[in-house]
Amino acid sequence: MSDQIKFIVDSLNKEPFRKNYNLITFDSLEPMQLLQVLSDVLAEIDPKQLVDLREEMPEQTAKRMLSLLGILKYKPSGNATDMSTFRQGLVIGSKPVIYPVLHWLLQRTNELKKRAYLARFLIKLEVPSEFLQDETVADTNKQDISAMEEEKDQLIKRVEHLKKRVETAQNYQWMLKIARQLRVEKEREEYLAQQKQEQKNQLFYAVQRLQRVQNQLKSMRQAAADAKPESLMKRLEEEIKFNLYMVTEKFPKELENKKKELHFLQKVVSEPAMGHSDLLELESKINEINTEINQLIEKKMMRNEPIEGKLSLYRQQASIISRKKEAKAEELQEAKEKLASLEREASLKRNQTREFDGTEVLKGDEFKRYVSKLRSKSTVFKKKHQIIAELKAEFGLLQRTEELLKQRHENIQQQLQTMEEKKGISGYSYTQEELERVSALKSEVDEMKGRTLDDMSEMVKKLNSLVSEKKSALASVIKELRQLRQKCQELTQECDEKKSQYDSCAAGLESNRSKLEQEVRRLREECLQEESRYHYTNCMIKNLEVQLRRATDEMKAYISSDQQEKRKAIREQYTKNIAEQENLGKKLREKQKVVRESHGPNMKQAKMWRDLQQLMECKKQCFLKQQSQTSIGQVIQEGGEDRLIL
Repeated sequence: MSDQIKFIVDSLNKEPFRKNYNLITFDSLEPMQLLQVLSDVLAEIDPKQLVDLREEMPEQTAKRMLSLLGILKYKPSGNATDMSTFRQGLVIGSKPVIYPVLHWLLQRTNELKKRAYLARFLIKLEVPSEFLQDETVADTNKQDISAMEEEKDQLIKRVEHLKKRVETAQNYQWMLKIARQLRVEKEREEYLAQQKQEQKNQLFYAVQRLQRVQNQLKSMRQAAADAKPESLMKRLEEEIKFNLYMVTEKFPKELENKKKELHFLQKVVSEPAMGHSDLLELESKINEINTEINQLIEKKMMRNEPIEGKLSLYRQQASIISRKKEAKAEELQEAKEKLASLEREASLKRNQTREFDGTEVLKGDEFKRYVSKLRSKSTVFKKKHQIIAELKAEFGLLQRTEELLKQRHENIQQQLQTMEEKKGISGYSYTQEELERVSALKSEVDEMKGRTLDDMSEMVKKLNSLVSEKKSALASVIKELRQLRQKCQELTQECDEKKSQYDSCAAGLESNRSKLEQEVRRLREECLQEESRYHYTNCMIKNLEVQLRRATDEMKAYISSDQQEKRKAIREQYTKNIAEQENLGKKLREKQKVVRESHGPNMKQAKMWRDLQQLMECKKQCFLKQQSQTSIGQVIQEGGEDRLIL
């Protein structure tokens, strides 16, 4: 189940959905939100399913989704009782029902798009009776029905043919029984697999719930162990103040604003549709009221009432403070929600790390010490790594020069040996080199003995001078570094403030954008509804025009004095068809009477013919038998004559 949810979340985060879910946020969705996600996926397959579930009844939602899933050939595993539970789960937004549907849809989205597109051309349409009065529509409908009946007859014949082929096989009934048992066992296996999967899901959810509760218990124990009564009381007082502010000030204001907005929208909906003249009248009224307001403001400014001015100043300050207070309350609420989500993610990560290596996660000062230690080790590692890289590069160069020098030395030695062989003094250069090497080693040892102390004293002096030079050179750099560190802290603080402002502004813009998107979606849906209504009314008008034209033609033909025109009337045609059918029925009844009267004699005659056929068949068999006996006697007689001749 976890793999299934992971696949669903990954698919929803990609194009074209871009939901930005993770496993926790997706699993914590409400049933209505989960149904909306399913509706969005179905809308990607079939654009007609693009509906906001808040504006649709639950029965219509279930009917719409079940009809589309039936067209897409989705088969939930289980029997008839499970089908009823599937429908109920789809209505209430049950996770064990919707998760497999989402997994199945997201696995084969492109294939299902083709199937949904072709379904509109393959499903039989319910044609209203008023449209069937048209001859072309009625003919096409009859042709479709006749074609479907032919296909049904072909299928019945094919089934009967297969039954006949199977009935000739040996152990037909036994094999049929075994096949029926196999089908029952397969259905039972699927049912048991589904039950097993459901139990696994329940176990997974129970383990997650247990882990969350254990983490909450652990955090509460830690908070209770670390906290003091004074800090707890202070925290509780702050929470009480915040909750009181939210309950007494913020929520009532929001509720009042929503009520006003709802009242205004109801008022707008209840009013009749406005035309261009009404809009012009309203604009003129608005302009008049604005001019009156400006005049009143000018009069008030000319009076120069100081008390009122001071009060307006205080009012402005109070409104600014209240707005700031509301903004801070919203920020605090968002911060609490963010903190809760981060704590959930941290607990999840902590559990994952505990599962991986079985160790606890470091906290607080331990983590800081670990990070500082890791940084010092990383700097040392980088330095050593750089030194090793430099030494490797230098070693490569020296190795290459050594190879070149060895090659040159070998060439020179070969030339020298050839020259010595020509002069007749082979081996002279080797002995000369050995003597020079021994003398050089002796002189080097003597010099090293005398220079060791002098070199050591000079090296100490050089090191001291280098240390003092480095200190003097780094003093200015250290001062600049301190200033830069202070500046870096100021910039980081400013960056954090700007980031918080940006986040709050982005959240506001995002909420406005979502509201505008909802409004645009609603207007598009209204436009589509009006377009469909327009097309429907046009079709009805055309249908009524056709009926009216037919009625006028019928009246003209019926009233006309010309007999040819009267014969063209539908009434005359129908009366003529009725008379023909009545004559045909009369003839068929007479024919039926004749058949009934001659049925008895005909059956007797047929029986006599069958008896005659049996008698002739018996005579034929007797004749053939007599023929075979006479031929055998002739053969025996001919054999006796042959023996007599011999």
